[in-house]
Amino acid sequence: MSNLYAMRRANGDWFAVEAQGRLRVPLFHSSHDATMARLRNFGMLLFQPVALEPRLLKQFVSFDGKSSVDFSMVNDPFGSLADGDPLERSEIERTMSDPIKRSRRANDGKDPGVGISPQGEWWN
Repeated sequence: MSNLYAMRRANGDWFAVEAQGRLRVPLFHSSHDATMARLRNFGMLLFQPVALEPRLLKQFVSFDGKSSVDFSMVNDPFGSLADGDPLERSEIERTMSDPIKRSRRANDGKDPGVGISPQGEWWN
């Protein structure tokens, strides 16, 4: 189960901001953080938090095998979405495949056993 969330509309479009001439998809540590950012940013109201999975990550690759967008980790959902920490695709894939690293990222390096819920969020 992924600890990374992105915002997606019902029609399949992903939320992205423009940064340095490229599209950047903001990623969040939890669906709660994504929802809080959504409430603050009017342009995100039609988007819902979606757990990022390897099969969804493949949608961001163009036909030539290169990524058509960049990713950034938003640590403060009440801050600017353009100020997130840039993430490489390889780091995202490692985070999704390593349960201890996922847990540490979600808990800011604290107890790795806290914060992983096999059921997902409470409303899922």
